[in-house]
Amino acid sequence: MNSEAGTKKVKLTPTEVKVLSLIAQGHSSKSVAELLTVSKRTVDFHLANIYEKLQVKNRVQALRAASRQGLIPQDPMFG
Repeated sequence: MNSEAGTKKVKLTPTEVKVLSLIAQGHSSKSVAELLTVSKRTVDFHLANIYEKLQVKNRVQALRAASRQGLIPQDPMFG
């Protein structure tokens, strides 16, 4: 069994979901910061929290893990 999927449900804050969703749409951290009217440092802080909660090391892994767990909406426009 793959322990990565685990039974423990990860909970992201609404802001973390928003940040990750915008990243999934192809926005950079700087662009996300502008859209949310926060600093890039704040966006990076949210991303670090997301990585820790999902136990991943980068955006791609975070997007895959969040998508697998149903934490962010799946967008049919990708691919």
